[in-house]
Amino acid sequence: MTEVLDERSRRILHAVIQSYIQKPEPVGSRFVTKKYSLGFSPATIRNIMADLEDLGLLSQPHTSAGRVPTDRGYRYYVNNLLGTETPREAEDVAAEFVRTFTRKLEGIKNDLSLMFSEVTDTLSSLSNYIGIALPPKTEQTRFTRIDLIKYKSESVVAILVTEERLVKSRIFGVDPRLSQDDLNRIADYLNAEFSGRTVDEIRQALTDRMQHEKVLWDNLISRAIGICEKALSFAESDIFVSGLYEAMALPDFADISRIRGLSRAIKDKHTMLRLLDRISQSEGVQVVIGEENSLSDLRQLSIVASSYSEAGRPMGVIALVGPTRMDYSMAISMVDTVARCISRTFESP
Repeated sequence: MTEVLDERSRRILHAVIQSYIQKPEPVGSRFVTKKYSLGFSPATIRNIMADLEDLGLLSQPHTSAGRVPTDRGYRYYVNNLLGTETPREAEDVAAEFVRTFTRKLEGIKNDLSLMFSEVTDTLSSLSNYIGIALPPKTEQTRFTRIDLIKYKSESVVAILVTEERLVKSRIFGVDPRLSQDDLNRIADYLNAEFSGRTVDEIRQALTDRMQHEKVLWDNLISRAIGICEKALSFAESDIFVSGLYEAMALPDFADISRIRGLSRAIKDKHTMLRLLDRISQSEGVQVVIGEENSLSDLRQLSIVASSYSEAGRPMGVIALVGPTRMDYSMAISMVDTVARCISRTFESP
């Protein structure tokens, strides 16, 4: 936002947005005068609201109606008007939530499906918005071991286990002449050679070694490299979603097309993954408002998202999705707090 607002304009814009977040009805100058002790007359407030409309920060749905925030208005609000100081009492409550919720996650971290269902359920139940979580990406996790199990005559089941307790399995074809003993020796070699490295690091090492495959003296190692490459080709992560049905109770979703658009976006897993992956490239909580969304189905909605990490490595993303009229202060605080809880859980022994 390039607009530079004076103090009066900032206070009135803040009042209009806060009022509209609490109740989605156009906000008039008389309402602002009565609700907020700004010290301005209704006429002064009305003139300033007209100026804010000229700047594209507010709009007027009908000639005789009050004003409502635009996406630009919400962006200015998020960037410039949200308080940076947190009351001590609120800090204490947040700290207690982190301790309690982290303990809860640590009790179920061996079951990632249960863990991330709990994360999205908590996000949605506390906010009344839609909670979304992407579990750790296989590529960013550290490899612990791989087991190879003969399946029928020409297939093998590869079971990959990571330090983050992520378990992935995949079935693919192999040379039918490979016995279970051969597969065991291949798994032993891969476990000894690559344990403790990320999947991305393993792939790079495999690429380097395949370039020198012609000089490999052990045919079993050559086969091991080929099998490992196939075993690491896992599908993209699942998306955990909670609160879609509950969000329909919000007045913003009286227009069912918004829910349908969000449902389409979630079902288009590849597109949603790309969107959240882009958001996760930046540090801290990211806010994408309305028309800023690259997905047309989400351009009437806002996303508040943050990555969580393990030992400084980004592992996945959590997000709240709601109307552009969302309570950004609450949503930002909640996403940031829950992301810290997940990071603490992965970093605990």
